[in-house]
Amino acid sequence: MEEMESGLWQALERSAAFYEGDAAFEPIPQERINPVDLRRKMGLTQAQMAPMMGMSLSGYRKWEQGQRAISGPAAVLLRVIETAPEAVKQALAS
Repeated sequence: MEEMESGLWQALERSAAFYEGDAAFEPIPQERINPVDLRRKMGLTQAQMAPMMGMSLSGYRKWEQGQRAISGPAAVLLRVIETAPEAVKQALAS
């Protein structure tokens, strides 16, 4: 939890510095998450994972086969699912 709070404070400080013109924008590099690896790690089928991503089964399959690019917001959702899968399941259930 402390690591997450530290990261949030750093992001807030960087955003404030950028807004005030004291810093240049520098994107934080993120390693892409492989949807196949994540799904298998969670023990889910494609049919179970697709609704968690808010997409059709055929669209999700295209991701796994490399026929469709993973957008920025979808990559963020994959990261959230990797980090807090129960929170995502709970949010989708309500």
